[in-house]
Amino acid sequence: MCRHLVYLGPPVPLSRLLFEPAHSLAHQSWAPADMRGGGTINADGFGVGWYAEGGPVRYRRATPLWSDTTLPGLASAVSAGAVLAAVRSATIGMPVTEHAAAPFGEGPWLFSHNGKVSGWPGSVAKLAATLPPVDLLTLDAPTDAALLWAFVRDRLRGGAGPREAVADTIAEVAAAAPGSRLNLLLTDGETVVASTYGHSLSVLRRAGSVLVSSEPLDDDPSWQPVDDRTLVVATAAELQQIPLGES
Repeated sequence: MCRHLVYLGPPVPLSRLLFEPAHSLAHQSWAPADMRGGGTINADGFGVGWYAEGGPVRYRRATPLWSDTTLPGLASAVSAGAVLAAVRSATIGMPVTEHAAAPFGEGPWLFSHNGKVSGWPGSVAKLAATLPPVDLLTLDAPTDAALLWAFVRDRLRGGAGPREAVADTIAEVAAAAPGSRLNLLLTDGETVVASTYGHSLSVLRRAGSVLVSSEPLDDDPSWQPVDDRTLVVATAAELQQIPLGES
């Protein structure tokens, strides 16, 4: 599986999310607390995406987050008001490459998946065939996460809103591949849509900001767990939690 987070609010140094908290994303890469049978560490790559003038910037690597000697200095020097970051635990048989690490992206969008598609790849072969052939030929990597991104992206390109794109993708993939774990994150830097479907997620709201994470980053009692099979739709100022199936 993986661990991921998204932050929206006043600009903060990336280090405040990645390294400084007691249970930061870096800590979760080697000592996650709630993997639910999906591995023990997240050492198969990582990625950070943040929004700068002109759009999102991505920094992805195929190595463990803790081994990257460049990132701590970068994370201290760069501040952003919208951040999506993830550490990866690759499903057996899937490649460990930089392009397999979230966040995936196009235009204003950043995307991450925590979980797995059961029965991969046969279970979703028919669904994959509904995508434009060029999208299949240009997947970031031959992984379930990259294909999920292709499904969501195809819906966004077709005019769907982010909430609809995520909910409809989950419904379709869950029907084709029962037992899948489909915790997704999607943001355009202003709104985030996050799902719980077989994995953990928590939300921390403060005045003017929201932080959504696979696991709480610290012991702040304001962290609230999100019920399974829920869609979280949030901006820095507002947050909704909607049962999947009612979205």
